[in-house]
Formats: sequence, C-alpha cells, structure tokens
Amino acid sequence: MIAPQIVPDTEHRGLVGSLPPRLRAFASLARFDRPIGWWLLFWPGAWSVALAGGAFARWDLILWLLLGSIAMRGAGCVYNDIVDRDLDRQVARTASRPVASGAISVRAAWVWLVILSLIGLVVLLQLHLPAAIVAVASLAPVAAYPFMKRITWWPQAWLGIVFSWAALVGWVEVAGDFGWAAALLYAGGIAWVIGYDTIYALQDVEDDALIGVRSSARALGAGVRGGVAGFYALALLLWGAAIWLVRGDWLALVALLPMALHLGWQVTTLVPADGAGALARFRSNRNAGALMFLACVVVGTTL
Repeated sequence: MIAPQIVPDTEHRGLVGSLPPRLRAFASLARFDRPIGWWLLFWPGAWSVALAGGAFARWDLILWLLLGSIAMRGAGCVYNDIVDRDLDRQVARTASRPVASGAISVRAAWVWLVILSLIGLVVLLQLHLPAAIVAVASLAPVAAYPFMKRITWWPQAWLGIVFSWAALVGWVEVAGDFGWAAALLYAGGIAWVIGYDTIYALQDVEDDALIGVRSSARALGAGVRGGVAGFYALALLLWGAAIWLVRGDWLALVALLPMALHLGWQVTTLVPADGAGALARFRSNRNAGALMFLACVVVGTTL
C-alpha cells in the first residue's frame, strides 16, 4: 500500500522563501507562506459588506477587513502554535512549524503575537463603536479554539464560529444594526467552514488517531464525503435564505449557482485517502469565497 503524500505545513515559497532564515521563520509562523488562511477569514466579512449594499460605497472597509484578516490570522496561527507545540511535534505535517521545531522560542513567538495584534488594533479603530464591540467579542472564541480538538470531535464547528465572525462585523458596520439576514449569512459561513476544514483534516487522520486528537474527519469516518456534502448543502440553504431576506426574488437566488457548482465539484472529486488532493480542494475555497462575494455584490447592489 502506498502511503498518502504528506504536504508539509510550512512551505518556503515566493517572497517568504527569499527572506533571510530568521525573518523567514517568523513569516512562516504567521503562515504568510500560506495565504489561503487569511482569504478564508476575509471572505465572510467581504460578503456581508457587499450583501448589505456597501460593496462600492465602502470599498475602504473591505480593504481594512483584508488587512485585519492577514494580521489576525497570523496572530491566531502564532497563538495556536504556542499552545499546540507539543502536539505539533508528533504530527509529520506540522513537526516543522517554527515553535515546534525550536526555530523560534516561545518568548519570541509571544512578542510576534503582540506585534500582529497591534496591527489588528489599528484596523479595529477604523470601525464604529457597535462593529468594534462585535469584533472584540471574537477574542473569546479565538482564544478557546486551540483547545477544542482536545475536548470535542468537532473542532471544525468552533473554527466556523471564529472564521465566519467577520460577517457579523461587516454587516453591523454597514447596516448599523444586526438582523436575520446577517445571522443566516453567518450561520451559512459556519457550515461552509466545517465542510472545508473537514477536507483539510483528512491529511492528518492517521496521526490524529495515534496522538488522540479529535476532528470531524475522524468522526465522519467512511461517510466523510457525504458529511462534507451535507454541510455544503446547509451553507447554500442558509445563504439562500439570507439573500431572500435582502431581495425576495427567485432570480436573486441564481447568483448562488456558481458557488453551488464549485462546492459540488469539491465533493464529487474528493478522494479521502489522497492528502494532496484534499489540500488542493481545501485551497480552492479561496475561489469559492470569491464566487460568493460576486453573488453578494450582485444582490446587494441591485436593490
């Protein structure tokens, strides 16, 4: 039997690969060599701004959310690696992470975390008070996330709560209040995250089983493709309901069709035993997020 291909968690490519070794280690710790993470954190916020009607009038907010996503995703990765350094050393894909490998000390990692958080603070100061309060409220679930894999089989659900939070921030900043459309958009984001992060977790099922780490991929077992399909279908249903509340027209739902087709492609071509293939489908959610953003722009600007 051929062992599944293991794709290391740190890949020194592009600009990150050209940095001096010390700076490269800090860039890798914040996952600057893997931009997919901040794209996935950014998209829900961009969706909410667009669906609330601010895609063009609040283009500056979209850019601030992008900067905030890069900084806070980096800060989250640093915090996660500090907490998980002992577990990371036991998993082939994550053993080369800077803190786990000893390339960066725990103390230096904390300093880097503070610097990234200060950049996030600059973004926070661009928001009106209600949206800023919503943004600050995300810190509690962010801090709890690294421990979820130790106490629940569904840490992906907690990640969904965290990674979709920008949908609430963007909506409150543009609309000035919180409504059912925002709640449904956010809930759909959670289902989407559970789906794509289950695909991501397929890379580690064997190592996770050996060290006792829990995940939705392990919980679903042989039914993982059906489980991912179910979460993606739930996401589309919730997003469709959000769009309907914004614009009660059956034609508006057609805007979701490209996203639906893309998610369907992910599920139908997913081979659970193929780690590299699972990673490619996980990364394709950057494009899925863009398709959803275009849908929100179309609906939000044609009221």
